[in-house]
Amino acid sequence: MSTSVGTLRAETRDDSEFVATPTPRLSWTTTSSSPDWTQEHAEVRLDGEEVVELSGRDSVLVPWPFSELAERSTHTVEVRVAGSDGAMSEWSSPVTVRAGFRDTPWAAPLVGLDTPSRQAQPLLLRRVFAVSKPVRQATLYATAHGVYQAEINGRVVDDETLKPGWSAYGDRLIHETTDVTALVAEGDNAIGFSVAGGWFTESFGFRDGARPFYGADPAVAASLVIDYADGSSESVDTDGSWLATGESPVVASGIYAGESYDARLEKPGWSTASYDASGWAPVRIDGVPSATVTARVAPAVRPIQEVAVESVVASASGEQILDFGQNLVGRLRIRVSGPKGTVVTLKHAEVLEHGELGLRPLRAAKATDTYSLKGEGVEEWEPEFTFHGFRYAQVTGLESPLDPSDVTAVVLHSDMRRTGWFESSHTLLNQLHQNVVWGMKGNFLSLPTDCPQRDERLGWTGDIEVFSPTASFLFDTDAFLSSWLVDLDLEQKATGTGSVPFVIPNVLHDAATPAAAWGDAATVVPTVLHERFGDVDVVARQYDSMKAWSDCLLAISGDTRLWEGGFQFGDWLDPVAPPEHPADAATSPDIVASAYLYRSVSFTAEAARLLGRSDDAERYGAIADEVRAAFLAAYVDSSSVMSSDAQTAYATAIVFGLTADDAQRDAMGSRLAALVSSNDYRIGTGFVGTPIITDALTVTGHLGTAEKLLLETKNPSWLYPVTMGATTIWERWDSMLEDGTINPGEMTSFNHYALGAVADWLHRTVAGLAPAEPGYRVVRVAPRPLDALEHAKADFDSPYGRVSVGWHRDGDRVVVEATIPANATAEVSLPGSSETLTVGSGSHSWTVDALAVTA
Repeated sequence: MSTSVGTLRAETRDDSEFVATPTPRLSWTTTSSSPDWTQEHAEVRLDGEEVVELSGRDSVLVPWPFSELAERSTHTVEVRVAGSDGAMSEWSSPVTVRAGFRDTPWAAPLVGLDTPSRQAQPLLLRRVFAVSKPVRQATLYATAHGVYQAEINGRVVDDETLKPGWSAYGDRLIHETTDVTALVAEGDNAIGFSVAGGWFTESFGFRDGARPFYGADPAVAASLVIDYADGSSESVDTDGSWLATGESPVVASGIYAGESYDARLEKPGWSTASYDASGWAPVRIDGVPSATVTARVAPAVRPIQEVAVESVVASASGEQILDFGQNLVGRLRIRVSGPKGTVVTLKHAEVLEHGELGLRPLRAAKATDTYSLKGEGVEEWEPEFTFHGFRYAQVTGLESPLDPSDVTAVVLHSDMRRTGWFESSHTLLNQLHQNVVWGMKGNFLSLPTDCPQRDERLGWTGDIEVFSPTASFLFDTDAFLSSWLVDLDLEQKATGTGSVPFVIPNVLHDAATPAAAWGDAATVVPTVLHERFGDVDVVARQYDSMKAWSDCLLAISGDTRLWEGGFQFGDWLDPVAPPEHPADAATSPDIVASAYLYRSVSFTAEAARLLGRSDDAERYGAIADEVRAAFLAAYVDSSSVMSSDAQTAYATAIVFGLTADDAQRDAMGSRLAALVSSNDYRIGTGFVGTPIITDALTVTGHLGTAEKLLLETKNPSWLYPVTMGATTIWERWDSMLEDGTINPGEMTSFNHYALGAVADWLHRTVAGLAPAEPGYRVVRVAPRPLDALEHAKADFDSPYGRVSVGWHRDGDRVVVEATIPANATAEVSLPGSSETLTVGSGSHSWTVDALAVTA
């Protein structure tokens, strides 16, 4: 028997050695050939010397067991484990932990162009500095009102893009921490920044109401800290000694508009010490940021992959259209040649309509890049400070069409670690799941957005509220969503009422109105992060936010304990809603709102119990009971028929626990199944009902109905877009109509992840892999085979290691297989059986009668 430590991680960020706290939590996985292995104790070693023994099974987000780390110190951490088999493992491979955080308030001021000729003018900044003795390490801390890339001595400092991303700029700026030791040398050095407005100078709002929200001009604040070999240190901070120019080759740049680049304005060597900057001017000093500047904890945005042109389409007007075969988010990289001053124009679209780029869904977003050639042979270019959502692109302006091999789509998103996979014997279902994955990648760019292509791309709370369970299976989203929740808390506080704005960061002047299923992200997302990652700290940090939201709703409901009246999105994009009125759903918005009142108050009570706040737990628990009683009295009659006799009404009541007893729950399930059947198994739900309807059917004994609903291909259905060639999840069930025309609604997108939240049910129920305890310390193995499938399987890199659960048919039998990682256990509910088995780590297999599965 052998046991070894598989992976060791410090805190939750995978894409950098730097940690943002002096006490980073540690997590490790164990592999063992010993069945049913559990950890008895672990030893953690710092810098190969100091050893601390930790008793017990804890191996996920374990509190830092050593003294606090000093800023800019570098350490190694190792772990070894002893288990129930009595053997001690070898030490793990050492993991480097770098304390990059700032331990003092941010002091470097924001600097920019002193006299910009137009709003949001891109710029270049530089400063020369001398290094007179050997350097031990050099660390660059930088943030911005806008987006930037830094260079030292002519070399870019990292592969991140759109730094520092988007946060609640008025209250919080993120700073990047970058090791630039290899770029700094003794003698004269230069540091430079290329800067554009990004989200900071963008105009937000709808139609004619779009206005700049944060500021007019971009700026950067930076501190280059040089630690010398003799133990001394000095900083090169942004200040009045820096120089700036507005004559950047990036002539114009916007998130929505796109980017214009003039290669004739390039300044070779502009970030080197020898460059002649005599035409540059002293910078504008905006002062030290008023917002708190914090170290990045979420993964950075990076170029993640590249996609080649799949085919070339001749447009109806005779232009060349490039099809990448996948709706994606990023930008184009082109190789071109031609006369000096030739302007190459790049247009982007998600779909084609009438043989041309389908541009109407972009609304006011131009999504157009231009490149002006310098006329010196083959030139290669990729925009730097913008991004687009597209499958199709049109490149014009050259004397002859580009060779498709000279155009590449560069995919951008936050650099999260992929953790979850699903596959089955059903081709369309597999494509649906792939569409969910691509939709998430495209919309997890700095923050969880609603869409990546039109003049919006905002952090809508409703979308992530319903999608967070799916997201937390597909990728490690703990750090990403934890960071976003900090901004939610800040924007919530800014309302002064406990209300959570529709979008986070909040850039809409009328978004602070409480709205069910949107503001409830304040309680739902922390609950999901605890359930999926075992992260208690995020619940503790967000607890006041959870309470504030619940109290806000309780103030609205008053003694009735019902949330009725006022503005609501309701069951947004229910198929019965007309294109121009997506909130006109079959289910009453009062039912949706009151159901979410119950859910948020219940989650707040659970959080209080988790954190040992017994008084709050008792209070909110009692109120939740009152809300349930009021809900049943108001909306459910003695025959268990709801006042809104609609699918979402029953689904929310069943899944949220708004039933008096099992008999009422089952009666509601029967009525729900009848409604689905009478609708020919086509979708009859919107944002609220869609993520949970298959669960409601399953738990009330109607798995067959859920299967027919899942696998229906007629419009509206999950698979209808797949039959229409979709490669991401659409915003509307019929974003494209059967005749190939775009939905006539003013609002439509072909890359929205919300309606793909059904993937969580595929993972948990069809494949059968779910958490039975937070962080998958106990895995629930409970596959429910669908008649139309021959097999299904889910794989998940849990905090304890790889979990695999699946099933396949073998004649008249169904074989269920599961692999459970070391230090975890599983509760097994086999199809057709009411018995629950408990098993330990290792590989397991069970065979059941196929007839019993469907009985």
